[in-house]
Amino acid sequence: MARKFNEENERIKRRYLHFLREAKRQDMATVDKAMEAILRFERSTGFKPFKRFHIDQAVAFKHRLSREKNARTGAPLSRATVDSTLRTVKAFVLWLAGQPGYKSRIAYADAEYFNLNAKDARIAHTAREPIYPTPEQCHHAFAQMPSATPLERRNKALFAFLMLTVARDGAIASMRLKDVDLVERCVYQDARDVNTKSAKTFTTWFYPVDEIYLQTFCDWVTYLRQEVLFGPSDALFPKPKIGLQDGSFAALGLSRENYRSAGKLRAIIKDSFVSVGLPAYPPHSFLKTLGLLANNHCKTPEQFKAWSLNMGHEDIATTLKAYVPVSQARQGELIRGMA
Repeated sequence: MARKFNEENERIKRRYLHFLREAKRQDMATVDKAMEAILRFERSTGFKPFKRFHIDQAVAFKHRLSREKNARTGAPLSRATVDSTLRTVKAFVLWLAGQPGYKSRIAYADAEYFNLNAKDARIAHTAREPIYPTPEQCHHAFAQMPSATPLERRNKALFAFLMLTVARDGAIASMRLKDVDLVERCVYQDARDVNTKSAKTFTTWFYPVDEIYLQTFCDWVTYLRQEVLFGPSDALFPKPKIGLQDGSFAALGLSRENYRSAGKLRAIIKDSFVSVGLPAYPPHSFLKTLGLLANNHCKTPEQFKAWSLNMGHEDIATTLKAYVPVSQARQGELIRGMA
């Protein structure tokens, strides 16, 4: 049977994990990706000790990645995936080169052999046209969502809340009723309780989108508070209550608990688009939708700064670079319009 781990490697990997968490302050999702990339490299060497690292192993690993296929789609790994994996392993080898017991065996320059060739690196970092729903597509998908049952009302309120706040799905999954203020029309994303990106704490005021989104969400919160008597610490978008019905398990209404992860919430949003014949847009793509709306609503730099802060961005350049899409066609329209 082929070896599946190396005890000596596991010990140094544990130290590197501690380094990433405590020194580099990376979250566990990022650390897990790093560990998976390093494990991929180990598999390619037959789990040889890292102390026996040789530059030929790095070259062979690059060639192996270029031949690998995506386990889900069966397609070859994208250049971006290959580049990301190689850069992650390169960072680990650079760290190893400074550790006791490895300094005399691994040179810092050895890590450079994990670099992609210049052509593939350019392909890996080529910016692509952003994929996101237009405001019209969002309105169409939202209008077709059913709302007959409590779970369907929850799903529709989730869509409305995304349009109002563009909060990250991980944050939404952990939110509770106490985080919402309907009077001030805002949600307080407290990193002590809400799973915000980079553990930032900030307030998001509801964006000036179609009134139907605000009405749907306010009706949902009122329903939770007044009809099913949810309290401040109960989930804003709760899991279903599962029980026996006609001899089989089924959703019997709403529990008071949050989802442990955002996977189910992402699926709800994607399905709402797919059901009306549109691409399966994820919740994160709504950031670009609201970035597009910023062009219509923001007339001064101060207004755009407020719009950016509302997304949780401390630097307005983050919003402009990542979430204000300008397609090639739109680029041409703007340039011609300046004539």
